Formats: sequence, C-alpha cells, structure tokens
Amino acid sequence: MKLCTFEIASALGPISRIGMETPGAKILDLNAACELKLAEQIGARSARNLADALVPPDMLGFIDNGTIARETLDGALAYLGAKIENPGLRGIRGGRVVWNRDEVRLLAPLPRPRSMRDCLAFEEHYKNALRDHPIPPVWYEVPIYYKGNPNTVQGTDSEVPWPPYTETLDYELEFAVVVGKEGRDLTPDQAWKHIFGYTIFNDVSARDIQMKEMAALLGPAKGKDMDGGNLLGPFIVTADAWDPRDDHKMVARVNGEVWGGGTTRAMHHHFGKIVSYVSWGETIVPGDVIGSGTVGTGCGLELGKYPKPGDLIELEVDGLGVLSTRFVKQAR
Repeated sequence: MKLCTFEIASALGPISRIGMETPGAKILDLNAACELKLAEQIGARSARNLADALVPPDMLGFIDNGTIARETLDGALAYLGAKIENPGLRGIRGGRVVWNRDEVRLLAPLPRPRSMRDCLAFEEHYKNALRDHPIPPVWYEVPIYYKGNPNTVQGTDSEVPWPPYTETLDYELEFAVVVGKEGRDLTPDQAWKHIFGYTIFNDVSARDIQMKEMAALLGPAKGKDMDGGNLLGPFIVTADAWDPRDDHKMVARVNGEVWGGGTTRAMHHHFGKIVSYVSWGETIVPGDVIGSGTVGTGCGLELGKYPKPGDLIELEVDGLGVLSTRFVKQAR
C-alpha cells in the first residue's frame, strides 16, 4: 500500500489529508473513504466521529492507531471496490474522495516525524567518501547514526533554499524506515515487526561545512541542518508490500542524467539490526524515521561533482517512487 499526505485547495485555504495511491494512480482520501463504509453501518453522523478516531486525516495519527486503523481501511477498500478509481465519488460530507494525481500536491508523507536518525549502512559509499583512508573497524560492528532535525522535513517537487554559508550543496540517495510500533531492547528479528513502512530520503548536505565540522570529531551538525534539508517521499510504502532485502534498484539523476545509484540489498547493516540497535536502552515510537545512509555512488561527494543552483535532482527507488527537488539560491 502506497500512502501519502496530500494538499488540496479549499475556501479556507489549503488543507492536508492522508491518502493512498490507487492501482490506477489516483489519490484516495482515506478518512473520507472510511466514512462511507462506516455510514452504511452506523449512519452518517456517527460515522464522521468514528472515522476521525479510527483513521484520522493525518499520517501520524494513522500510524499511531496501528492494526485497528489498517483493518478499518481494508474494510473500506473492500466496500468501495472499483469506486476508488472514480474522481466523481463523493463522501458523506459532500466533498470529493478520489483525486487525479495532478489535482493535488504531495507533501512529505510524514510531515513531522517524532524523531529523525540517519545511518551509514552502505560500505561502497563509505569507501568512496573516505577515499584513501581505511574504514574504522567499529563501522563493521554497529550501525553508526546521527540525529537530524524533524522540523526541516518537506516532500517531493519542492525547493531547498541554498544556505548562504556553503558552496557545495549535495544530495544523498537513501531510503528510510518509518517506525510503526513502540518497542525497547528489540532483537533484530523483533525489530522487523516494528517497521510500519519505507520511503525515499534525501539527506541534503553542505559538504564544505560538514567536512570542517567533522574534523573536530563531532557532527554532522550545520553541514546537515538547514531549512527544507530533510526530504521524504513521495509515499510511505507499507512493510507488507515492500522489503529492502529484495533487490530494489536505486538511481540518482541530475537534470535527467544518471549520476549514480545501486541496490537496497547492498546494505551492510540491514534494518532489523539497525532498528534493534537504536532500541537498545531507548524506546522507539511510532513516527520515528531512520535513514539507511547513502547508497554507493549516490551523492556528488563520491563522484567529485555537485549540483548547481536550479538543477533538478530526482532520486528513484524501485517500488517507492521518485523524490524530486531543486536547490535554489535566493536573492539577498
């Protein structure tokens, strides 16, 4: 199941809702779809309140509700059948339930994660980034990560303002897990069951600042922290529909030209181990996001070349979609 957060126009301004991409590439409003099913059972008035409780119109609320939200949604999908492809379908409040893709704006599927961590799980990337230096032995033992800023998240088809303090702004071709269930001190086998789904992640990096900071043996810090610099999307694909242990191709394009990429199976530390490690002595909660780190050749740093202001960067992972952005310099 491909889930999204989308924005539509209203008389009071833009509003956001959670949706699902249908097999016909339409966007289905999940809360409104569940209202239709519940109205048949308990009447329209009660259906509104119950749908808001079971399948709320925001992604974090949906993830929080776990199994009951998914079971309610599955029932609604079975009830609606082929109607989920009909843009003329109306909900019990009179609003639309189905949208064409070009009628909505996709936001980050999880607009404000509860926390953000990013790992360094691809050996080829680490070797390319270090160049002539050996990889520290500890990297092979544990999945090293740093913490990001969940307030800087945005979605596909967005712009990242070029920070005034850097000359070398870089993209990173990654994907991330979204935690779906609380847990602590998990084994790797248990950890897989706490993953809600997966999304593409672009961890934007100011390389010159990052290298300067990390020479002091701390960070990343300002080299990773900037407005709009954590990009997620376009969808969260649920864990029952996509598995990174399969051979999913990853590709980075700049202005339509392939710059690099690899495969999800190239991870040295798999996500069962990563989520387990994060949970040692620390409770993970629904809505936490944990990145994979960059796939080999998945960034400009490894290639010795970087995007220029205005370049279109497209990061594609088979089964997860395409996450697009531009780096844009603003007038001072």
